[in-house]
Amino acid sequence: MSKIIATKAIRGAHKIVTRAKEDLAKAIDESGIDSPVAFPDTNYYLPFAYAMLGIKAQKAKDLLEILKYAESLLPPIPSENVWLPYLGPTLDAGMATLFAQEIIEVLKYSLGNTITPTNEFWVGFTTDAILREQGIKLVDGRMPGFAAIVGAAPTNKEAVRIVRDLQERRILVFMSAETNGKCIAEQLHEEGVQMGWDTFLVPHGKDVASTIYALNFAARAAMTFGGITPKGIKEARDILLYNKDRVHSFVLALGDVDDEKHATAAGAINFGFPVVADTDIDQILPTGICRYEHVVSPIGRDTMIDKAIEIRGLKLSMEKIDIPVPYGPAFEGERVRKPQTACEIGGKFSKAFEYLRFRKSEDVNNGKIEVIGPELDKVPEGGSTSYAMIVDVAGRKMQPDFESVLERRFHTFLSEAMGIMHTGQRDMVWIRVSKEARKSGLLFKHFGVIIHSKLLKEFPSIVDKAQVAIYTKLEDVEKLLPEAEKAYDERDARLAGMTDESVDVFYSCKLCQSYAPNHVCIISPEKLGLCGAYNWLDGKAASEINPLGGNEPVKKGQCLDTVKGEWKGINDYIYEKSNKAISRFNMYSIMDSPTTSCGCFECIIAVLPEANGLMVVNRGYSGMTPCGMKFTVLAGSVGGGNQTPGFMGVGRLYLTSKKFVLTEGGLMRLVWMTKELKDALSERLKKRCEEIGAPDLLGKIADETVTTDPAALAEYLKKVNHPALSLPPIM
Repeated sequence: MSKIIATKAIRGAHKIVTRAKEDLAKAIDESGIDSPVAFPDTNYYLPFAYAMLGIKAQKAKDLLEILKYAESLLPPIPSENVWLPYLGPTLDAGMATLFAQEIIEVLKYSLGNTITPTNEFWVGFTTDAILREQGIKLVDGRMPGFAAIVGAAPTNKEAVRIVRDLQERRILVFMSAETNGKCIAEQLHEEGVQMGWDTFLVPHGKDVASTIYALNFAARAAMTFGGITPKGIKEARDILLYNKDRVHSFVLALGDVDDEKHATAAGAINFGFPVVADTDIDQILPTGICRYEHVVSPIGRDTMIDKAIEIRGLKLSMEKIDIPVPYGPAFEGERVRKPQTACEIGGKFSKAFEYLRFRKSEDVNNGKIEVIGPELDKVPEGGSTSYAMIVDVAGRKMQPDFESVLERRFHTFLSEAMGIMHTGQRDMVWIRVSKEARKSGLLFKHFGVIIHSKLLKEFPSIVDKAQVAIYTKLEDVEKLLPEAEKAYDERDARLAGMTDESVDVFYSCKLCQSYAPNHVCIISPEKLGLCGAYNWLDGKAASEINPLGGNEPVKKGQCLDTVKGEWKGINDYIYEKSNKAISRFNMYSIMDSPTTSCGCFECIIAVLPEANGLMVVNRGYSGMTPCGMKFTVLAGSVGGGNQTPGFMGVGRLYLTSKKFVLTEGGLMRLVWMTKELKDALSERLKKRCEEIGAPDLLGKIADETVTTDPAALAEYLKKVNHPALSLPPIM
């Protein structure tokens, strides 16, 4: 190992620990040693310190304990001419740096500090809710790795090129620190690049200390999805190894690498995250903590991403579609604002729909793409156009049941093109195309290119051929719409008639096992996946597409309990696929061996003993709930593949299922839910209430506008005579 990199890293660690010590002393002097300290909306206290030490820091005095440990890790600063052939002191210095950086950053949120980490476009700390929202991207492959960029590129143009390259490779980008007074996030902001979690570009802060947010994100990934509960050295080691093996991250150091950046890089190496620099810093080439090399430099900025991917051991395939704009999942969350809009389609602006049809092979001309009517470049700037996209597919294994599955993917397929904002489906689509995309040459024919390419790539087992016709004349759209509407109605009727009893096979989903190894979803016609993204037809289609993939058919076998929803075949499958951690579960019960939860659930159901009922809270709700816990706290207990009686993660549409917690009394048990969720499911819930003979039930279910206090909730339920009060005790 180089003596220079060790000297700089250790020297930088001393500087950062000293800064943390001074900041903490000042904060305590001003606010007191018992003053509360916390990051916003997290159940993990100071996540890095909690992960490594098990310390549940909540007051300023707790930070003193963390700081003391950081100081104990600091090795003496070596002489410039002392050779260090091992990494130990440097790694210790790196860990001390990360502990100190977390103290520096939490003080920006606490003890009366006037610094706001989230001003302008900076996002600061990542909440638990956001961490879990990203979980589905981690487990389904949309986000194969992370890049932490520290510093800035020589020019704004090069900064944009670097992040676009990472976006197209589906790599999440964390940004922090500065070079010559500027951070790469500021360069992107100046160029009008959209940043945020939706676009895979996360600007944490200009301070080098804000780099800790990338590391405590990684630590929480291990705790949340890996189900690791910090207790001591063993769990800390497990968390670091989890990140080395499962969280594929690396550091890109742009510009001058000073002592503090060396120290931060040394901290990242503890996680198995290698560093690639574009300047001539000393290298650490032998393998050891990282899978391959630890520090590689100097690497040209045009090849440093490839080099980082290589030494991290990532296997990526670049998706190249013949269109004039960048393409990839990072652009799916991009928003096209009104001033940026070249063309508006559907919504309240024009008649529009999208429709996929199953056809005989001889009726489909593979690769044929037609635009009947004016092309995109003929639509007046800021104007709108009618639109009908009809896609015909053929395949030996294609089935009518798969039409809606493939059609729903149009949203993702089109949204992943930079400059296309696509929302809705069927005859409720709304699309915006940006001026930048149209200026780049994007046309409606490219919509067809995207759909054709993605259908054949994503569904090779069931789609052999596809052709696309796009109509942009109102008279054509109106003429074709009735056929599509008839098909929509027939599909809905076919799916609505399916029940768990009408099929012999359910489908599994093991996508989340890359992060929650013991979790298995079982998807039935009346219970969708807890992430809300997969229903029974999706599972069926996925298993046909890739029989060796994450979705498998599971024969129900002998029914052991019709009310609880227990089958021998399901239990046998769960036992084998959960690494023999779960021996049985009941599909329709929250109290008796409920289903496990990975962390990607849309909602959490929890028992409220005082109300003899259940509450439901959705992801994104940050307020308190009647069970005394916020969503993030609940999620910490329910996730990680745990089976937790009294708590269960679910997809939101499960609330409207006839099998909703059937064992405990179904919808009659629901006494509290968030207003957002109630409003979103209002029509569906009203229908279910009428079906169960309780048409006024929805109005009796409280939300946060009524109360979040359990005692007040009990009084309210008595006042409205909620039926849960007359049901048998839930516990």
